[in-house]
Amino acid sequence: MTRPFATKWAARVALLALAATTIGCDQMSKHFATLHLMGEPRQSFLGDSIRLEYAENQGAFLSLGAGFPPWLRTAVFSFGTAIILAACAVAAVRHRRVNLPVVGLCLILAGGVSNLADRITKGAVVDFLNVGVGGLRTGIFNVADLAIVAGIALLLLQRRRVAPTSDPDGGT
Repeated sequence: MTRPFATKWAARVALLALAATTIGCDQMSKHFATLHLMGEPRQSFLGDSIRLEYAENQGAFLSLGAGFPPWLRTAVFSFGTAIILAACAVAAVRHRRVNLPVVGLCLILAGGVSNLADRITKGAVVDFLNVGVGGLRTGIFNVADLAIVAGIALLLLQRRRVAPTSDPDGGT
């Protein structure tokens, strides 16, 4: 009888470890980026497919909203983000078992918490990665952003797997 409880407990501990590891990797990588990239020219690797360059982002994804007045940036990107993260936490806790959506929510939470910590302590998020080929490039991002995107991908993957298939013949 204790086996399902122990399994559920172990799964929850694994999720906490995933979140802690994600936050730790993000914060350490931002620390190293600040130490080694701030004030330095962009560094290029693998035929310029990977670039490392220091940037501070006061906005959201791809610097959206960076030009907002400070009070609005704080409201949207600190308080708004905290509300969204709280909703993700509630959704993750309400699941009875650990599955792809819960892992996705865990990654979104970890990345969001790490970026929110930067916003609160520094007023901006440290970004330093850029990938692409030729003129086709991403914006500058960080490890937390990768976790958020991976979490969203897991949520979408699960949604696609459980979406009802349409049968034009009505099942006949």
